[in-house]
Amino acid sequence: MEPMLILGIIAAYFLVLIAISYFTGKKDDSDTFFLGNRKSPWYIVAFGMIGASLSGVTFVSVPGMVEGKFFSYFQMCLGFTVGYFIIAKVLLPLYYKMNLVSIYQYLEDRFGVQAYKTGSFFFLISRLIGASFRLFLVASIFQIFVFDDMGVPFELTVAITILLIWLYTFRSGIKTIIWTDTLQTTFMLLAVFFTFYWMSNSMGWAGFDFWTEVQASDYSKVFFWDNFMGDKLHFVKQFVGGILICLTMTGLDQDMMQKNLSCKNLKEAQKNMISFGLVLLIVNLFFLLFGALLYMYAAKHGIDAVRDDLFPSIALSGNGGLGIAILFILGLIAAAYSSADSALTSLTTAFSIDFLNIQSLSPSKQKRVRKKVHVGFSVLLFLVILSYKTINNKDLITDLFVFAMYTYGPLLALYFAGMYTKWNLKGNWILPVCIAAPTLTYFLDLSTGGSIGFALILVNASVCLLGFRMIRTTEVKADLKG
Repeated sequence: MEPMLILGIIAAYFLVLIAISYFTGKKDDSDTFFLGNRKSPWYIVAFGMIGASLSGVTFVSVPGMVEGKFFSYFQMCLGFTVGYFIIAKVLLPLYYKMNLVSIYQYLEDRFGVQAYKTGSFFFLISRLIGASFRLFLVASIFQIFVFDDMGVPFELTVAITILLIWLYTFRSGIKTIIWTDTLQTTFMLLAVFFTFYWMSNSMGWAGFDFWTEVQASDYSKVFFWDNFMGDKLHFVKQFVGGILICLTMTGLDQDMMQKNLSCKNLKEAQKNMISFGLVLLIVNLFFLLFGALLYMYAAKHGIDAVRDDLFPSIALSGNGGLGIAILFILGLIAAAYSSADSALTSLTTAFSIDFLNIQSLSPSKQKRVRKKVHVGFSVLLFLVILSYKTINNKDLITDLFVFAMYTYGPLLALYFAGMYTKWNLKGNWILPVCIAAPTLTYFLDLSTGGSIGFALILVNASVCLLGFRMIRTTEVKADLKG
């Protein structure tokens, strides 16, 4: 596929996004930017969140991980579904009752300002790194298939990528993203569906023959029950890890919750969350089937590519014609930006509210501060992406989840302690404990040869809670002596 044609597709796509931004961004105030004036239709939010949850990592990496890990990821997806139900019934009522803009304001109400800042800090680190991982994947693919031939350096590719995101989010933030995510989810799913259809036909299959063929292959193993201690793919680790990752990466994540809080009321937000969780389970199964088909097609046609390189190598090989290549480019752009744009908005929201107390400023000053913060996080995204380039190991989805389990573990511990204990944690110890817990968890996992797997988040949160408990016991004893 000619690089200039790809550039033309990218340009046309972004003109559409900027047009959406223009029509949704006529009211450029903080309430519009942060919560979309709480007028977002729940079904639009739910559909758009599919793209934000999948992102470029799922679009490319989930199909690629079928080699070696089979359909084990579906065990985690089952856990996700349970997690979304818990979010709808436990966390959303809390957030709506307190009328929150930043969900970390709950921690201030429960434990004080230090817990509030600590929770928001861990979100900022988590989302900044996560968004950078996702954008790195897409920028790398564009670099290999487009910009290397044009002599464009990777740094410039990344800078242009982030600039385009900034252009259509800087005015109305979440209000624009609710609608651009809907468009981007549509393109992502269409790209996978039509590529799936083309490959199935090219393999000589009709109707649901693909289901029979995949079931008969080595790729279709879903459940892993043997060797609980030594196998990171064991069902219990994956399922429980899926529940906790969902609770943290969605329910305790400003990015994902900001969209839910833009719904008209609690009931509509709950409809959004439960329907989104059920649809996402089906979509993830389809991505795994798609991954098996990709490997079977590659084996038949002698295509030597694995993991993150597999889907782009097949889609852009020319075998599927220009239509498949164009759909892949559109799907890839959509997958990248449907998560990155909301990440940039939520980072801006959390920092502005949680650290700068922007709500206490006049409307005109709020706008100036918000836009400076927006630019600042755009620059940070650029720097982190360039840093990740030196350590990329071609299994990005594993990197993403593992990192999230270290950074979201303390958040899970803080909210659990707040909602299910009567502890009154003192601020000075909260941040040190939250830093020590993932550090200790890392060395514990290292000592077991990395066998803890996706149960890392449970171990991490438990270590953090144990630290809170020890500090609390020491403080009580000190008070009694005093």
